Amino acid sequence: ITGGIAAYKSAILCSRLVQAGCDVRVAMTPAATEFIGTPTLAALSGKPVATAMFDASHPLGTHIELADQIDLMIVAPATASLLSRFATGRADDLVSTLYLQVQCPVLLAPAMSAPMWSKPVVRRNVAQLREDGCHFVGPESGWLSCRVSGDGRMSEPEEIREAAESVFNR
Repeated sequence: ITGGIAAYKSAILCSRLVQAGCDVRVAMTPAATEFIGTPTLAALSGKPVATAMFDASHPLGTHIELADQIDLMIVAPATASLLSRFATGRADDLVSTLYLQVQCPVLLAPAMSAPMWSKPVVRRNVAQLREDGCHFVGPESGWLSCRVSGDGRMSEPEEIREAAESVFNR
């Protein structure tokens, strides 16, 4: 989970995935914790939430231990900052480091303002990530937290769950 207001939908997504029988492990960027608390996600997933790159409870490295036995990595919301880090290989937080470590499909659910989504650099990052093999769901057009309607709204949790199922079943 990354730091955008759409992070609240990630709690619903987590719950829906668990209810569908998925074993969910949650990793969050520091900015994500400004939008949604780790206790909520720990309760919904039934597991501790990882937020730090360096954690004594993961002696091999948090990103290495979390990446072990992952079948699908979902990033929701995937902010413009996160898309940039993934597209350029910049690993400066747990989620971007985890991305470089996983050997499974990656599903990204972008969420940002319409002006951000329309920027050429964001479009280039998305194109690069598609070329790199990442899967996308959304974004949608609709009401945004900046009090306007436009493109950039994160897909609804059920749509992300369905996209995850589709990617996983390929």
